[in-house]
Formats: sequence, structure tokens, C-alpha cells
Amino acid sequence: MDALPSGVPVNQSSIIRDKVNSSEMMRKYGLIAILLAAVIILSLVSDTFLTVTNLMNVLRQVSINGILAIGMTFIILTAGIDLSIGSLMAVAAVIATSIVAHDPGAVGLALIAGVAASGILGGVSGTMSAKLNVAPFVATLAMMTIARGIALIYTNGRPIVVSSEPFKFLGQGYIGPLPVPVIIFVAVAAIMGVVLYKTKFGRYVYAIGGNENASKISGIRVGRIKIWVYVINGFLAGLAGILLSSRISSGQPNSGMGYELDAIAAVVIGGTSLFGGRGSLLGTIVGVLIIGIINNGLNLMDVSSYWQQIIKGLIIAGAVILDQRAKRN
Repeated sequence: MDALPSGVPVNQSSIIRDKVNSSEMMRKYGLIAILLAAVIILSLVSDTFLTVTNLMNVLRQVSINGILAIGMTFIILTAGIDLSIGSLMAVAAVIATSIVAHDPGAVGLALIAGVAASGILGGVSGTMSAKLNVAPFVATLAMMTIARGIALIYTNGRPIVVSSEPFKFLGQGYIGPLPVPVIIFVAVAAIMGVVLYKTKFGRYVYAIGGNENASKISGIRVGRIKIWVYVINGFLAGLAGILLSSRISSGQPNSGMGYELDAIAAVVIGGTSLFGGRGSLLGTIVGVLIIGIINNGLNLMDVSSYWQQIIKGLIIAGAVILDQRAKRN
């Protein structure tokens, strides 16, 4: 625990320590409690919620949002934001599907081309933010429009239908009992966990979000790290877009709309601070599961999609309020 300021009376120090301990306990275990509560409530109100088929559907559905949220966690840890990932998904999807539409066996080339394209566009957003001092919100808002325009121009506004079975396997296939997107999500989480917690790059990400000026003074190349964070986020958005197009067997230039909000919501609900420097991938994964389970439960209870949007917005607002209170504490 951090040392308390000198001169604080003993009784007041004890109160402050108790308050900090309570906040830490809430931060660590509150999300798990919310997730368990949601599972228990939904299993009581729906007979189909706890079935293997439904739970596999939930895992498959949260995998794409989970991959996006992992990239968004890196961005928000640096006190940034990326509103363009939905459009980056569309760019990767139309490029990848156009390749396999001409050559059904060129799945590897389709993956590389789609992910590379979205990674480059992510890098452009990062460069605008890090080198041209454009606010991340504005830079990625501009990229959101630009990338969507690229996807529409590339396809002339029409979906690209694919029949390649190897390509469709990415989004629709199973390895053993597990859907392929779930396995890819777990692999991405493991790799990015190593990057964030076991490398100098990951430590720099936290340091920049905690105090950017101090990071510059200590010799961290802040601009370069920020650009790479946006490139990584673009790569993951591209991968998510390809998985989505594989699942629906087509590359849609309008796909990915609204996915950025779900990713941001998962990260914030998972406890990563919008002010940067604090958060974890585990929290993000739990946040993704909470959103996925709530969405699934609301669908099972035939709750209108309009009400679902309102409920999701209230959850995000609540998470942001808790984040601001934690920062003040």
C-alpha cells in the first residue's frame, strides 16, 4: 500500500487505510461478484441459459468483442481512445474476402493483407495523435470516416460473398468442443498478456498513461510507443473483422458499426481507467463476459433491442462514475 502523507493524525490514517483497502477489494473482486450474480440470476429466469449450446454461443459471440477490447485496453492504458476500430474491421473484412473470393485457398494471404491494412490505418491514427498532437478522440474519429469510405469505395458499396470453406472455418469451425474464434481469442489474450506484463513495452504503456511528462523525462520514447499501441490495436481490429466476415460468409463494407462502443464498455467495466495508467487484461476479459452474458440474457428474455441499448448505456455510465470516484480517492 502507498505510504500516507506525513502529518496525518493516527485515527485519520486508519480511516484512510480502511477506505483504500475497501476500494482495492471492490476493484479486485467486485467484477467477479457481478459476473457470478448475472450468471445466477439468468440461470434462474431462463431454462436455456446454462445449456452447453447457449454457453458456447455466448463464448463465440464475446470472442470478437474480446479481441477488440484487448487492443482497446492498450489504447486506454495510455490515456487514449480509438473510435475507428469498427471501420478498421470493415476494411480488413472486405480486403480479406476479396482475396479468398478470387482464390479460395489463399486464406493466409487474406489474413495477412487484411490485418496489415487495418494495422497501417491504426498507425496513421497513432501518428496523428503522437506526432501531430491531434487529440486521440479527433484523430480516430477522422479515421473512422476515412476507413469506412475506403471500405465502401473498395467494394462499390456491395458485400463480397465467399464460399471458401477454409476461410469460413475461422469463424464457424470447431476444434474439439470449442469454437475456433474462442481459441483465437484465448491465444490473443495470452500473447498480449505476455506483451503487457512481461516486456519493457508493456511497462512503458502503463508509465505513459500514469504520467506522460515523467515518462518523457525518464527517457521513454513516448511517441513511438503510442504509435505502436495504435498499430497493435489496428492489427487486432483487423483480425476481429476477418473473424466476423468469416462467421457471416461475406465481407460487408458496413460491418463493425457500433463495435467500438462495446469494446470501450468492456474495458471500462473491467476497471481500466479512462485517465490511463491503471487497469488489467483480466479485468477487460471479465468485462467482456459480463456484457456478453447480459446481452445473451436479455435476448433470452425477449427484451427489445432498444431497451438493451439503454441498459448498456446505464452500465457504461455507472462504470465511468465508479472510475471517477476511484480516481478521486
